Amino acid sequence: MPKKQSKSTSISLTPAPSTLTDSLILPKLIVFDLDYTLWPFWVDTHVSPPLKPSPTHDSTKDRFGETFAFYSEVPSILSVLRERGIKIGAASRTMTPDLAREMLRLLQIPDGDGKKKKAIEYFDYLEIYPGSKITHFVKLQKQTGLRYEDILFFDDESRNRNVESLGVHMQLVRDGVTVNELDNGIREWRKKHGHEAIRK
Repeated sequence: MPKKQSKSTSISLTPAPSTLTDSLILPKLIVFDLDYTLWPFWVDTHVSPPLKPSPTHDSTKDRFGETFAFYSEVPSILSVLRERGIKIGAASRTMTPDLAREMLRLLQIPDGDGKKKKAIEYFDYLEIYPGSKITHFVKLQKQTGLRYEDILFFDDESRNRNVESLGVHMQLVRDGVTVNELDNGIREWRKKHGHEAIRK
């Protein structure tokens, strides 16, 4: 059954994920799918441009007045990953890459100093276009020079586990990325690659 657009909620302040403060080794790059992973909609089917940001830039409205925003814990997660120096990427197979990028430009996220920045500025790498996620990660590996084993990927579709054939660990999420899901993903990445007791 097709997914229905979920109601977006306001940004919540969440505690930092415990895996970011336990002194154990971390992935060098964390990559996120967009639709139903960072935000609760399909940007290519639910959103009708042009987009207009809210006065606070924590949501946007499309031509029909529908409101769109990140899942509630996503802004603070992206902010804390940036503060910890972890590289962030996006890998999306959307049919409307320009619209997805526009959404990321219009939505803003407070940084550690409380100043707002465009969400797109939190991403070091953007692979947003139709096709297999294998292609997305081959390009990410070439850009970064990282081993696939140093990359952690969050996605809501189990079919994208095919990236694990490269050595990337994929963490399946069902209701958007949360602090708990991030912690679970990092712990599973450590377990898979034997990093459970390795200090940074």
